Amino acid sequence: MITSEDTRFMDIALAEARQAYSEGEVPIGAVIVCNGQVIAKGHNQVESLTDITAHAEMLTITSASNFLNAKILSRCTIYVTIEPCAMCATAIGNAQIGRLVYGASEEKYGYRRWAPEVLHKSCKVVQGIRADEAKQLMVSFFKERRK
Repeated sequence: MITSEDTRFMDIALAEARQAYSEGEVPIGAVIVCNGQVIAKGHNQVESLTDITAHAEMLTITSASNFLNAKILSRCTIYVTIEPCAMCATAIGNAQIGRLVYGASEEKYGYRRWAPEVLHKSCKVVQGIRADEAKQLMVSFFKERRK
């Protein structure tokens, strides 16, 4: 079920995605919430860190784990603008994040295509929140790059 809180937290993830866009990074943002409080947020930094694993989800999971001093984030929800890739979904699964909320689906690289079983069995998934806006950021970014 989608709540007004879901929309509010996805707005924060979209702001992170716009920040990534402005830095020349693939515009994906992520936010982790625990007990109604944002405990971590981030965006892709693959280019700036010269690190292929510096996806928004990976950086945000690390930040949330540090904030809580815990590797298991079962009481948390992660909001991501685009469906996570297999690497990020595996990290979400290993961290046992309780809920994944994402905007637009990613048909080519999304986890549902390549690794649909990697999330923890108790993880609830909600998709489609602000999907059009998230997708438009991606379309604009790659259209700009291909000129």
